Amino acid sequence: MAALPLVCHEPAAPFALYQGERVSAARFLGLAADLAARLPEHRYVINQCSDRYRFAAAFAAALLRAQVSLMPPNATPHAIGRLAHDYPDSYRIDDAFVAQSAGHATEHAALAVPEERIAALVFTSGSTGDPVPHPKSWGGLVGSARGEIAALGIDAFPGLSLLATVPPQHMYGLESTVLMAMQGGFCMHAGRPFFPADICAELEALPRPRGLVTTPVHLRALLAEASILPTIDFLLCATAPLPVQLAAQAEMRFAAPLLEIYGCTEAGQLATRRPTRGIEWELFPQFRLRQDAKGTWVQGGHAGAALLLSDVIELRGDGRFLLHGRTADLVNIAGKRTSLASLNHHLNSIPGVRDGEFVVPIGDGDGVTRLAAFVVAPGLTSESILAALRERIDPAFLPRPLCQVEVLPRNETGKLPRARLDALLAKAG
Repeated sequence: MAALPLVCHEPAAPFALYQGERVSAARFLGLAADLAARLPEHRYVINQCSDRYRFAAAFAAALLRAQVSLMPPNATPHAIGRLAHDYPDSYRIDDAFVAQSAGHATEHAALAVPEERIAALVFTSGSTGDPVPHPKSWGGLVGSARGEIAALGIDAFPGLSLLATVPPQHMYGLESTVLMAMQGGFCMHAGRPFFPADICAELEALPRPRGLVTTPVHLRALLAEASILPTIDFLLCATAPLPVQLAAQAEMRFAAPLLEIYGCTEAGQLATRRPTRGIEWELFPQFRLRQDAKGTWVQGGHAGAALLLSDVIELRGDGRFLLHGRTADLVNIAGKRTSLASLNHHLNSIPGVRDGEFVVPIGDGDGVTRLAAFVVAPGLTSESILAALRERIDPAFLPRPLCQVEVLPRNETGKLPRARLDALLAKAG
């Protein structure tokens, strides 16, 4: 098997913007090599670095030592503690540990990793149940990053600076903010600004070309709260369906095309689209989709062997398809069928709704008889929201109850794990 390089930068090219300083690729690799020599002897490592540059250094160091990085579904003490329990031959690494290694510039060409080496166990988000681990080889991760770069067309932006609002531990964050920078010769912003004003300030400070990697939830807040947005060259969104109206607003205010990525933890990134140009997704050319009684299968590229996808997909030919929500999200009430994704789309398209989510309560054995929904909509009444929904969806799917809340307890990537939804339902009575 071949060995693939950790980075594809020239030695002096900027790899990261870290603590206000541009760090070269050679210096990054020196840090990774120095850190690798200091790692304890274990099979697994739980990478808890919140700083993206330090995360990348710890990830690269573990790769060099043939240690598998465990990517927790979230950063809660429960999730981290469960990982440590399930993988006893593991240890934790954080920003403070990485900061103890100064690192010196080194010859980057010598730092390569066998493509078959398992680099990470990535866990599902837990939005539909318990997180499930999926092994990722270094070759598969490199193939995913390079496929994404080609599909998005951002190889036209050499030296692109990337700022992200998503954590590096999530599959989307790992592929689109860490691996894409490492394999595309791009420069990653080490931080993860949260408040809209901070995101705008950090973007404005980056040289052109520059891009933002975010989620629909973060993007919605950014558009609502920031009066002026900086011009950027690249805008990427993923983890949840993006309303076309929101995409159009983002494109106008950022003066950049907005692209979406479709993928899953099991297979990685598979397709892309520009919502303002159409609703169809375009499959990466290295993949093939086929369907049978079980559902839709993907094969090829970094997905490797055939994998059954958890989404309802309508094939359109020539590598194009439509998404109709996750298989587990299909709802059947009184003989009528829809998906939670469709219902959430209609709820969030109501003017004045800032965030909303339909929920299927856990049944009592008699089947699902009604849905619930939670909505963040200051200034709107429940009656006005229900009236707007009646114009958009079949009455069988109207939520009972419809609960207005100040905020939905989304995780770092904007998803709502099932446990958090159940807690909301229990509180609603």
